[in-house]
Amino acid sequence: MRRKKGQKVDGWLILDKPVDLTSTQAVNIVKRIFNAQKAGHAGTLDPLASGILPIALGEATKTVPYAVDASKTYRFTLHFGEARATDDAEGAVIQTSDQRPSDDEIRAILPRFTGSISQVPPAFSAIKVEGERAYDLARAGEAVALEPRQVMIHVIRLLARSNPDEATFEVVSGKGAYMRALGRDLAIGLGTCGHIKDLRRSAVGPFTENRAISLESLKALGHSPAAFEHLLPVETALDDIPALALTATEAIRLRSGQPVGLLHRQDRDRIYELAPGGMVRAMAEGRLVALTRFEAGELVPVRVLNL
Repeated sequence: MRRKKGQKVDGWLILDKPVDLTSTQAVNIVKRIFNAQKAGHAGTLDPLASGILPIALGEATKTVPYAVDASKTYRFTLHFGEARATDDAEGAVIQTSDQRPSDDEIRAILPRFTGSISQVPPAFSAIKVEGERAYDLARAGEAVALEPRQVMIHVIRLLARSNPDEATFEVVSGKGAYMRALGRDLAIGLGTCGHIKDLRRSAVGPFTENRAISLESLKALGHSPAAFEHLLPVETALDDIPALALTATEAIRLRSGQPVGLLHRQDRDRIYELAPGGMVRAMAEGRLVALTRFEAGELVPVRVLNL
């Protein structure tokens, strides 16, 4: 059997991604610094966007779907009067308008963009069209027609208005919402056109700015014990999933793919109360053993972790 390159490194690194760097490039840099065997990220950030990019190393990659599903917080500045091909400052101008909305008009329209809304993703996005990335097709000059999708916008608020051409917003959204599309549609709804001038993500679920490290700082630390101090436990991405402590014997059963019956009534009652039919974090000796589903009085392993 071929040995994996790198070391076994498990945990989450919360990177404050700089602009002009793709999410994949950022992951590769972090993977090299930690000399990790495996790495991935929880939610793509555009090259022109900065902010929170949670990077999973080793066994943390098994918890990526739960981080991706978490709510996300963004701040962006919308520039009125110019629509661009990419819906951000990188693309060519494709439409102009002299119309500029007032603060009151902006606040009045925000409820229309709150809750479950229909959104057509930007043509320049990573969505696949017949096996090809939409942005590759768009860059090749092909017309890209993406289907509208329902996304959740929990909160959208106007933060600042530095001049008539610009407005800064804060948004808390669910999975799959594109801020570039939201900015584009806001401008259209206000009777003008526009694009996002700058975009920053300030949170992904439990991963926030106060836990983040810049790429510059991480590079300065290099492959040192100080760098490893910035790794968060694998279970950080699972904060909202209830945990249950198991015995060493029960942990062995789960690790071998076998279900564990909850013999103690207090355990059964607690799981019924917190997550009927839902996910449970199985813990043993303070370590995450597996993600399980509670079914018919048993914990059934869904994803076993080797920590």
